[in-house]
Amino acid sequence: MPETLEDTISILEQLVGFDSISGRPTHGIVGYISQYLADHGVEATLSFDEAGERANVFATIGPEIDGGVVLSGHTDVVPVEGQQWTTDPFALRREENRLYGRGSVDMKGFLACVLGSVPLFKAAKLTRPIHIAFSYDEETGGYGMPVLLENMAGKPFRPEIVIVGEPTEMQLITGHKGGYEMRTEVTGFEVHSSNPDKGVNAISAAMKLVAKIEEIGARLAGKPYPNSPYDPPYCTFNVGTIEGGAATNATAGWCNFSWEFRPMPGEDGAQYVAEIEAYAENELLPSMKSVNASADIKIITEVPVPALDDSNAAKAAAFVSEITGLNSQDVVSFGTDGGYFSDAGFSTVVFGPGSISRAHQPDEYIEVGELAEGLEFLEKVSRHLSR
Repeated sequence: MPETLEDTISILEQLVGFDSISGRPTHGIVGYISQYLADHGVEATLSFDEAGERANVFATIGPEIDGGVVLSGHTDVVPVEGQQWTTDPFALRREENRLYGRGSVDMKGFLACVLGSVPLFKAAKLTRPIHIAFSYDEETGGYGMPVLLENMAGKPFRPEIVIVGEPTEMQLITGHKGGYEMRTEVTGFEVHSSNPDKGVNAISAAMKLVAKIEEIGARLAGKPYPNSPYDPPYCTFNVGTIEGGAATNATAGWCNFSWEFRPMPGEDGAQYVAEIEAYAENELLPSMKSVNASADIKIITEVPVPALDDSNAAKAAAFVSEITGLNSQDVVSFGTDGGYFSDAGFSTVVFGPGSISRAHQPDEYIEVGELAEGLEFLEKVSRHLSR
């Protein structure tokens, strides 16, 4: 284990060194992963976005037959702009038991554990396969997952269960909320601010839409799901970014804002989009267009991320429980690629090293001991699949 652990830390250092922020080309990090696998005699299959700039990685170790386990992770990380990092976020920094760097815990730590375990997987006499599935753009809604699932569907074998290695402190997670990634674009009409009634202020309209979103959020918060294991036990909303206008002495000709909401499993998120669209159509646009016909509001669903429904997690949960001894199960409010896998019929759980409480923050870190826990778990997976 000590040698494997140090190798894994070295792999993590390489992975953190790639500024694989969502939406950017993945040639660097995917090239490194593919070459690493090739150096260990494992052939990777890449599946690309339409532009050929971002790619998923899929590889199989062991017999190419139905069954086995998919170890799932994502290669992208959230941006660092505006965050106060102590040192370079894309250079792994080790201080005693902590390894600092963007993506160290979310979730390049798990990727490093998987890659560090490849020699062990190769040496094992696997009777059922271990599949490696690394996706792109999970952080912005799982854009890589439909492409990855299509690639997997073309294989002559079908995996049985999926373990998504997001940081759960090695606690077994069988369900999580969904997530709608949204963008609203408001078109106004610019005039001199000395007579604003002759113009259409896009920022003012956007403010009213944001207020409507917050109104819906407050309404749902006031009606939590009784006896729900989720925290909080209701659909949440958040407006994350907003931009617009050109000058203080002109009505804003445009305003765009990005937002999200996280419905509970089984909850129809489309109803909230429809409610906001109706508000824009009936309450805002008539007065805007009465001033200028070109005024407009576009409410765009960029991606609806599916929830992980725990009703489809039984096989995967039983597998993890058998090799770890864990009997308890839980749910979380953050989203993962797990919902995509579950909706595609794979029994799926979320289980990985580190804490999500450190994700997306400056000086993000994973502990060396947490990597060791991840490696120990993967060794147990390999041993179990060799029986």
